[in-house]
Amino acid sequence: MEITTEHSVIIAHTLTATKQTISVAESSTAGLISAALLAVPGASAYYGGGAIIYTMRARRKLLDLSKEQLNSQTPLTENYVTLCAERIKARLKTTWGLAELGATGPAGTPYGHPPGIAVLALVGPINLTTKIESGHGDREKNMELFKIAAIKLLIEGLEKYQLSVKEPIK
Repeated sequence: MEITTEHSVIIAHTLTATKQTISVAESSTAGLISAALLAVPGASAYYGGGAIIYTMRARRKLLDLSKEQLNSQTPLTENYVTLCAERIKARLKTTWGLAELGATGPAGTPYGHPPGIAVLALVGPINLTTKIESGHGDREKNMELFKIAAIKLLIEGLEKYQLSVKEPIK
C-alpha cells in the first residue's frame, strides 16, 4: 500500500470529526510521520506535536525518561516503543500517541539488530504494535517503509476504535 495525501486526509477528517488529537515520537523516520500528518491544511485541530527521539539524550529530555528507565529497556522491542508512545501522548496531552524506533541502515544497531528493522506503537483508545523487517539496509527506502507502516498502524487503530464505539465518521 502506498501512502498518499488521501490517507492523510482520511486521518485528518477522522481525528477532527471525533475531536481527537495525536502526538508522534519518531526515531529513524526523522519527522516523516509527522510530515505526513501535517500535510493536510488545518492540522492544528488534531496534531498535538512531535519529537525526533533519535538519541538517548533526546529520549531523556523530550519524553522525560530517566537514564534508569532507558537502561532497563530492551532495544527495538514493542515494550520500549510502547513506552515512547505513552510518554509522548502524556507529555502533549493527546488522545493518541504514535511512536517509532528503528534501524534504517546501512549498518545495523550496536545491539546486534540488522538494518531494516523497526517497531511501532499506537496508544490511546486502542493500543497496537507492529514490527517491520525489510531485509535490506537502504536507508531512504527503510525510512519511507517505516513511515508507511506507521500511517497504516494509525489508520488501523482509528478504524478499530470506530468499530468499537459503533459510531461512523460523518
